[in-house]
Amino acid sequence: MLEPETWVENYADMLYRYTLVRVKDPDVADELVQVTFFAALKSQHTFAGKSTEKTWLFGILKHKIMDHFRSAKKNINLDITDADADRIQFDLAGHMTPSPNNWNVDPEKASENKELAQVLAKCMNGLSEKFHRLFVLKEIEGLSSEEICKEFNVKPTNLWVMLHRARNQLKLCMESNWLTKE
Repeated sequence: MLEPETWVENYADMLYRYTLVRVKDPDVADELVQVTFFAALKSQHTFAGKSTEKTWLFGILKHKIMDHFRSAKKNINLDITDADADRIQFDLAGHMTPSPNNWNVDPEKASENKELAQVLAKCMNGLSEKFHRLFVLKEIEGLSSEEICKEFNVKPTNLWVMLHRARNQLKLCMESNWLTKE
């Protein structure tokens, strides 16, 4: 049984944080959470009880985030440009310079580190809009490369290059902002 009167108190903060990581803009995140609550109110009669209320709301939110990305894709250029290439340097053999370090970090312990989460959020916010969006869709939302290519009308090789560059930028940022403190 749904309890709409408790949604804001019980779920608003979780939904907002989840959305903010994905869209980078606090105002857009806030709007998407509100739109999610409104959509849930409108369609509460369709709730079959096969999941928890929280899971159902997150499902609606995920669709609202994808709708946001679809509508915003008209305003983003996903071509690989020289400006993107300038952010990371490669030598003649195609290796990144400076070469990223091997972190030797236990992923389970790292996932519990609040400082790591803050630095990762900061580094993700430092990505260009297109790198951030593609990284979130692929690595956080778990969309397949095929789905992303179809959605943004890019070739797989272009997607792989952009994801590679996004990952490298994140790794370098993490190395300079987090690993130096370890």
